[in-house]
Amino acid sequence: MTIAVKPRPVIQVVRGLETSDGAGVHLTRVIGGPSLPMLDPFLLLDDFRSDDPQDYIAGFPAHPHRGFETVTYLLAGRMRHRDSAGHGGIIEAGGVQWMTAGRGIVHSEMPEQENGLLAGFQLWVNLPAAEKMRAPRYQELGAEAIPVESRAGAQLRVIAGTTGGGVSGPVRELITPVIYLDVSLAADGDFEEPLPPAWNALVYVVAGGVTVAGQTLTAGQLARLGEGDGVALTAAGPSRVLIIAGQPLNEPVARHGPFVMNTEEEVRQAFHDYQAGRF
Repeated sequence: MTIAVKPRPVIQVVRGLETSDGAGVHLTRVIGGPSLPMLDPFLLLDDFRSDDPQDYIAGFPAHPHRGFETVTYLLAGRMRHRDSAGHGGIIEAGGVQWMTAGRGIVHSEMPEQENGLLAGFQLWVNLPAAEKMRAPRYQELGAEAIPVESRAGAQLRVIAGTTGGGVSGPVRELITPVIYLDVSLAADGDFEEPLPPAWNALVYVVAGGVTVAGQTLTAGQLARLGEGDGVALTAAGPSRVLIIAGQPLNEPVARHGPFVMNTEEEVRQAFHDYQAGRF
């Protein structure tokens, strides 16, 4: 496949901040920290991985959300989800839960294991003002539902969006348009993928190392990409990366904890509604 004429340069390299969230889950915050507070429409990207149960066993007890979507993608382990609407389920390795919090939901995410490796990512995708108060919904997909596209030296798990090779992810009716790819690369493999020129885009190195537009990246580093028509990279050795792109909303953002709205008044209303039991 031929890349578009102008591969995107790297305009910022970010290494995440070690922190904890929930009831003490250890994680790395890659988007949502001081170096990269957001990348419109992405509000947060957390990388969590540990084989020490003390790092994850307390999980994420019941907490509210309003105004955006949470995307949980597991590489290893099992997580149980429950919410205030009576919905529940288990996310297993290779599976995805794409939750639209909309006007409000209270949910919990707890490890369904007491030992072993738990690893994955949580991405927050902002919603446009006109959609922030829509009804909550879920798209839950097991590993078998995620299509795999094979290319020379690369395998793509396509979670959302459509690749240059014409493979579409199973997450449908996206409110905020997003491309979400999990790409495994052979040593010294070259990889190219077109991306919409007007969208914000990133490459996050999960394992190994890659070179993007002359910039060397190692595991745990995120590259924010500049203007262009796609991404081109070379793997230094066997590597794995996330390629994520989204259509910017270009709207004001007012956020406080689990609520992301357009004005501070709307955030205060979210707190009021939550405390009044309206979620």
